Amino acid sequence: MKSTSYSLFVFFLACLLQANAKHGPVITPNDFSGSDIERIRQAIAAAKGTTNKVVIPQWNSNGTTYWEIDSAILLPSNMTVILDNCTIQLSDRCRDNMFRSDNVGAGISHPDWNYNIQIVGVGEALLQGAANPRATGDAYRKLTTSNESGRVSYGSDAGKKDVKQTGDWRNNLIQIAYVDGFKLKNVTIKNSHAWATCFERTKNAELSALRFINPEYITVDGKTVKAYNKDGINLRHGCKYFRIDNITGINGDDLIALSSLDVAPYFHTSGDIHSYQVTSTKWRGPEDDTEQVFITNCQTNYTGVAIRASDSASIHHVYIDGVITQARPDTPPPYGGSPYTLLVGGQGYGAASIPGKIHHIYATNLTGDGKSLILVASPIADSQFLNSVYTGAAPTAITYQIEKAQTKNVLEVNLMKAPMGE
Repeated sequence: MKSTSYSLFVFFLACLLQANAKHGPVITPNDFSGSDIERIRQAIAAAKGTTNKVVIPQWNSNGTTYWEIDSAILLPSNMTVILDNCTIQLSDRCRDNMFRSDNVGAGISHPDWNYNIQIVGVGEALLQGAANPRATGDAYRKLTTSNESGRVSYGSDAGKKDVKQTGDWRNNLIQIAYVDGFKLKNVTIKNSHAWATCFERTKNAELSALRFINPEYITVDGKTVKAYNKDGINLRHGCKYFRIDNITGINGDDLIALSSLDVAPYFHTSGDIHSYQVTSTKWRGPEDDTEQVFITNCQTNYTGVAIRASDSASIHHVYIDGVITQARPDTPPPYGGSPYTLLVGGQGYGAASIPGKIHHIYATNLTGDGKSLILVASPIADSQFLNSVYTGAAPTAITYQIEKAQTKNVLEVNLMKAPMGE
């Protein structure tokens, strides 16, 4: 019997050693010394080219059950970060993203491509902004510590000498650009400083099981302050082949925004700290169009999906199935209520979209109680809107802000206007 037990022990030990030889040891920040961000960066450096995987656990060897970081976690190609029931929070000293692909950043004017990056939550993974953020809002928001009117957003840096007094792309919690192959799965994002996630010139991406707790107001030291432009997911120039599924949110702006904007000659270059994008805002042709995006099973308290293009830039072949916008009694809606479940078009982002540049938009199973269900604001073409229910105050489920005759080949099938409150 002892011989048999010993043989089994040797067998399982051999299997374990073989597994470690094949996959390598588990690398965590607890293997290293320094601040939380220093240890996470050391873990990524150790995993790069070896295991290509880092596990951030719930338990921090400094004795806490959370990780507080002062600057961005930079992600190289072929890297997987597992968030194992952990909480990561930006510190009050941080004025940076939480995660960023390492090929882009301040002063990087000609970024290269990265490949195959994953951030995967296991159990309850929480990513949240600072308790007292230095800056919130986009690049056009002036920092303030009071709730004054105008294009402002909260920031403890407000009024400080020699410190930037507006927001920028560093306020986006997750900033990914020029990445081919990306996955973000099963995380909760709370109180990001601007957009929760931003993707620029990224393709072949999968975003799933994401939960946003991102209202337009936050509480700092017991005081309620404004923190604006709180989109959930932003797809900017050149995003292609995205699958977005199972997204829920309390958001202070669009749950999902798709943008392809031609704003020349008023554009920023890559790496410009004064921009709302980390890469150039210049539209360079069809490579910067947004296309082949599949959106399913989404729910929010405010606006659902916004599709915006300007001038010659194009957005096309977007497939949407199942988006619900429903006001919540426990969360006041931003700006007095949701203007749409689906927006197609829009103004105020450069020259008006050239007719037909927004095309092949397919949306079905929309439900909404806002000021409109489907809002068409540009001369779109070759699109279909099907099988949706509207319970808001507008007379019909689809509203045109332009003359309908300006659109081409737009099909409306079974768009139901139900009594309010049903």
